[in-house]
Amino acid sequence: MPKHLVIVESPAKARTIGRYLGDDFVVESSVGHIRDIPTKVGEVSEAKKDAWKASRFGVDIENGFTPMYIVTPNSKKQVSALRREMKDADSLYLATDEDREGEAIAWHLLEVLKPKVPVYRMVFHEITANAIREAVEHPREIDQQVVAAQEARRVLDRLFGYEVSPVLWRKVQPGLSAGRVQSPATRIIVERERERLAFVAAEYAGVAGTFTPVGNGTEFEAKLVTIDGDRVATGKDFDQSGIPRKNRLVLAPGAAVTLADELTGVPFTVVAVERKPYTRRPYAPFRTATLQQEAGRKLRFGARRTMSAAQRLYESGFISYMRTDSTNLSGTALSAARSLVAGRFGERYLPDSPRFYGKKAKGAQEAHEAIRPAGERFQDPKAVAGSFGARSDEARLYDLIWKRTVASQMKDAKGESLQLRLGGSAETSGRLCEFSATGRTILFAGFLKAYVEDIDDPDAARDDQERHLPELDEGQALDAVTMGSTVHETKPPARYTEASLVKRLEELGIGRPSTYASIISTIQDRGYVRKHGSALVPTLKAFAVVGLLEEHFGDYVDYDFTALMEEDLDRIARGDEEMAPYLERFYSGSAGHAGLKDLVSDGALESIDPRAVNSFHVGDGADGVPIVARCGQYGPYLVRGDDRASIPEDLSIDELTVERATELLEAPSGDRTIGEDPETGLTVFAKAGRFGPYVQLGERGADSKVKPKTASLFKTMSLETVTLDEALRLLTQPRTVGAHPEDGEPIVAQNGRYGPYVKWGKETRSLDDEDQIFTIDLDGAVTLLSQPKKRRGRTAAAPLKELGNDPNTLKPIVVKNGRFGPYVTDGETNASLRVADSVDAITLDRAVDLLAERRAKGPAPKRKKKK
Repeated sequence: MPKHLVIVESPAKARTIGRYLGDDFVVESSVGHIRDIPTKVGEVSEAKKDAWKASRFGVDIENGFTPMYIVTPNSKKQVSALRREMKDADSLYLATDEDREGEAIAWHLLEVLKPKVPVYRMVFHEITANAIREAVEHPREIDQQVVAAQEARRVLDRLFGYEVSPVLWRKVQPGLSAGRVQSPATRIIVERERERLAFVAAEYAGVAGTFTPVGNGTEFEAKLVTIDGDRVATGKDFDQSGIPRKNRLVLAPGAAVTLADELTGVPFTVVAVERKPYTRRPYAPFRTATLQQEAGRKLRFGARRTMSAAQRLYESGFISYMRTDSTNLSGTALSAARSLVAGRFGERYLPDSPRFYGKKAKGAQEAHEAIRPAGERFQDPKAVAGSFGARSDEARLYDLIWKRTVASQMKDAKGESLQLRLGGSAETSGRLCEFSATGRTILFAGFLKAYVEDIDDPDAARDDQERHLPELDEGQALDAVTMGSTVHETKPPARYTEASLVKRLEELGIGRPSTYASIISTIQDRGYVRKHGSALVPTLKAFAVVGLLEEHFGDYVDYDFTALMEEDLDRIARGDEEMAPYLERFYSGSAGHAGLKDLVSDGALESIDPRAVNSFHVGDGADGVPIVARCGQYGPYLVRGDDRASIPEDLSIDELTVERATELLEAPSGDRTIGEDPETGLTVFAKAGRFGPYVQLGERGADSKVKPKTASLFKTMSLETVTLDEALRLLTQPRTVGAHPEDGEPIVAQNGRYGPYVKWGKETRSLDDEDQIFTIDLDGAVTLLSQPKKRRGRTAAAPLKELGNDPNTLKPIVVKNGRFGPYVTDGETNASLRVADSVDAITLDRAVDLLAERRAKGPAPKRKKKK
């Protein structure tokens, strides 16, 4: 029997596909990418080291910008396994995803495995029996143009990141990174924060009343809209500077109170009644971007969490491919959806013909299909709940996709809107005041019976919301039952959420469906953005980096330029552009446009003033001395003359007022002088450090390379109360307990990163408490060292914070302190807090996102033991 080897990316996908193929097929996975450009010379084999040295960060810019590839360390074992399977194979089917990344993985597999048997490229939009059979019967070849586009993207990202990031290290802060797409995305968030900082709030007042027809007890509310024909200003009538538009009457709070009193008990009449029919068309089936947006609004999922759940649904055969910018549905899907509409909702909800939706995404590629339930008959949401759990991310996301797809093939919703205008004259002033009330009635629910989209604007009404008003005629008399004034303040533009940022990225053409989730994760992981609730808040680091890039690398954070690069990559994928000439123009420049190489030259960088780039002017203090916020190696800090103070990580830029900055600068530092060491004459200090309170002997001289001796305070001590004797005793560490009787080597006791312990050569054993550092004797130490190394009756430390239950596992999520800092855990999965996260500010939703991301990455690779 011939043997056909099928290779996909993931084990889960391999298991599902394996169910639909015969015994003559063997399905294996590559476990993601198998090759990449090396990051350092240590990853390169001896045979390729000369080529690495001649290249620019692993790219041979002298020979067509050809990248150097290596099999990644984590993939070597799997590649060896695939090579063994290839020995017995009669043919090879490369069944990786159908997007650019999947095409590139297929090509890399071909390059590494070098098969001597027929090779077929197998593509499908969903993992069902029919789709897999169709893909096997109608394979194609690898699309080299799509591979070239993905390779060009990888080279662009490598050159930009590796050329620009060192500029940030030198001019802003070590360890920062720039990215071709992540930097413009960060700029979007920074620009919104700048708008918020420049925003000037304006106060305005209004009048609202409760009315009822004379002789009829039906009450309804209406708001004042005009006074003597002049339109009363509302929040949307003010600009960013708090200035109202022309021809608007701004009502002061006092005037509103007076007017409300004058209108109390005044007779009103219906001035106008306006009825209008309206129609709402169904929402298009989900694209990647709209799925991420709606899952963010309805389910409170982050972009990464949404895509992780969607990936598992796809690989399990429940939905079609989840990385797409198309709203098309196949004929099979249309039939399945229409059949469900007729069966579940009735023929009256089924339109005469299938509904089709045009492309709306910038740069959309219509070859793909929308995200929908898989198969000729859509599986009921209960089936997914049975596979993953009723409250699992997968079940909740599938329910969303199922409803949206079905609703897209239902009839329009129809209704009627009603606007009433009411008139009356103020009792004392005689001013003619007009009120307005708006109602809406749904006459036929149509698609709203299945699905209603959520909205970003908290003040806007959902499509299924009704507001009923009484039936009134023009000239009908009304009583004003109540009348009161309202005072409002204009609000700054809302910060971006993950959902609204995805929407903005798509509008601008920055990135592609497959990259939105990674863009948002990257800018958070790098510490440029932190989450406050669902809002994305830029850090001071983001302001500094974006400011530098705007001034000296303007094109590379320009939205149109970034979108144009995406379009250029699309041109390469279509065969309308060659990779090498394009990369040459990008790196070396063209007529009238400087290339990246020139912008990062030493001469071009001399004009960048690190202090200016890295300073955010907070304002002037009471003494007239300017207060400036800066990024430092150990975090953001304030400067006022010679004064310095750290800025709390969870304090956003808009909260950093002059008053708050002054409070931080004048707060006690916690450092104090304890006394003098009688042996050395050096001053002993108690200080608050990055890793906790400690004592220090003497100070480091300006030219000295020797650090002063330090020792951490015991947990029972505090900076305010530690005495000189206690400090001098701490500074005697490590304490020599005595010589071990076996070899005469010293046994020492001291405090370490993980608590107190004794050490003899390479052998260490933990002590029960810190006081034992000074009380344990030689016999006790020898006895302890003779025991097997184990955790000696320690109880787990109490969590730093309890957040609530994980909706997926139903287990409690807590924040704990670990070896590498704070992390969240549900008892099975651990996820470290990001740079911009803090223990105090982290929420349950953020913790669930972090855990979902960690689960999606799979188990951490085991570390090899050092020989």
